[in-house]
Amino acid sequence: MSTYVPRGIRNDNPGNLDYVDQPGAHLETGVPDPRFAAFPTMADGIRALRDQLLRYAAHGLNTVAAIIDVYAPASENATRSYIAGVCRQMNVGPDTALDLNDAATMRALIAGITTMENGSGWLGMDQINQALDGDGK
Repeated sequence: MSTYVPRGIRNDNPGNLDYVDQPGAHLETGVPDPRFAAFPTMADGIRALRDQLLRYAAHGLNTVAAIIDVYAPASENATRSYIAGVCRQMNVGPDTALDLNDAATMRALIAGITTMENGSGWLGMDQINQALDGDGK
């Protein structure tokens, strides 16, 4: 039996956000080259991802392609495959305009990103819903 747990799950950071002194977060520990934020709870990590996505939207990034090009750049990721995976999960095209102020759209985008970051089965919609409804602590 494998004991592998993805880094984003271990860090309560399912979006694998880089550490940039987010409120309540600290730099991950126990890895040779720490880079990612570690949050107190999974709900905190989900909300931090939502906040990052809202910042992107405020800067005019409102399609899966535009968001993921910045979020998971080709210098570090298979960005085209990442975009295709998120689009498939959301059932939208890469250049479909998204309203990230719409709760269902935001939740679907978070689900798509966290699946691409960690694999399937690690984070459920119930956890995303609880975190974004404020019940996740």
